[in-house]
Amino acid sequence: MTATLRIVHAHDDRITVTEPATGVELFAYVYAPESAWEAPKPYLHPVRTLAGDVVTDYRPNDHRWHKGLQLTASHLSGQNLWGGNTYVHGEGYVALPERVGSMVHVVFDEIGADEGRAVIAERLTWHPYTGELWADEERRIEVHDVEPASRSWALTWTSAVTNRRAEPLLFGSPTTAGREMAGYTGLFWRGPRAFRDGRVMGPDSEGPGLMGGQAPWLAYSGEHDGTDGHATLVFAHAPENDHLGERGTHPAHWFVRNDPFAAVAPSWAFHQELELAPGDTLRRRYRVVVADGAWGREEVAKYLQEHPW
Repeated sequence: MTATLRIVHAHDDRITVTEPATGVELFAYVYAPESAWEAPKPYLHPVRTLAGDVVTDYRPNDHRWHKGLQLTASHLSGQNLWGGNTYVHGEGYVALPERVGSMVHVVFDEIGADEGRAVIAERLTWHPYTGELWADEERRIEVHDVEPASRSWALTWTSAVTNRRAEPLLFGSPTTAGREMAGYTGLFWRGPRAFRDGRVMGPDSEGPGLMGGQAPWLAYSGEHDGTDGHATLVFAHAPENDHLGERGTHPAHWFVRNDPFAAVAPSWAFHQELELAPGDTLRRRYRVVVADGAWGREEVAKYLQEHPW
């Protein structure tokens, strides 16, 4: 029988999930609000491999609002739920605090663990700077496939965002606002500084040239400071995401950088805005695999084949 993961809930602050055999805290899910300028929202940090190495960054000096793994909305109907300065075409990044909103924790519907799995199910509300209700979100984070043999573990992040305005919500990005190759929005990972110049891989090619491209998965491998060795993170679309837009839904494109820092996001709105009508729900599901070692493309493909949705 698989050992039960250990969950500790520090109320009004964070939830931690620990692998019991090694005592490694896999991640902390922090939901206590932080600085208003950083667009308060829950995030996962630190995220660790099974060996205990940290694979996320928190409030780096170049972007204080980058916090581990978090769901973001960089341009949302004129508001900024990403944090920090706002991109304005022709002016660059401008301090516009009156555009910086928030994603607010409401309640946890489920927190639990059983036989190698853990679940955090949460409801949140999305707000512009002025505080009105713009959206509800149902979020579910599931930890699974904790495998010492492959030195990896996985989480599935599911979000369903419902527009509560009387008009459409427009999801955009700096690229839809006029800046080239800056299509970040949606689920966003910021890697540690040591992961700069890491290896970026997709199913058929590799390198930072995958920026703005489409693929069912993307992987990032980096080398640690402080301890010897590497780690690899794999980001994968669930089949229902229809990331190519072949079934008439909005296509997704990868935002990825390995210089000047490590970052990955399966962008909701890279090249064009995504419009969400009043009362409609945007549903997306992603898998994030956290592995010790420098996995190659073949290892990633093999893992995903052996762990189907």
